[in-house]
Amino acid sequence: MPEFGKFLVILGAVIIVLGFLLWTGVGTAWLGRLPGDIRIERGNSAFYFPIVTCIIISIVLSLIFSLFRR
Repeated sequence: MPEFGKFLVILGAVIIVLGFLLWTGVGTAWLGRLPGDIRIERGNSAFYFPIVTCIIISIVLSLIFSLFRR
């Protein structure tokens, strides 16, 4: 059970740091504007799907979680 508590503390710290970076505007310059993200704008409607951003976030989270499993 102590390992689960350690995991929750580290996860909370990561969420706080990411929230602070997004709040200050540091992460918004590249987040969702990578090559390969789909954006379609027609008239008054827009469709946006950040597929490459989702893939990169998934890879980073997978690497982080694999470190905690060891």
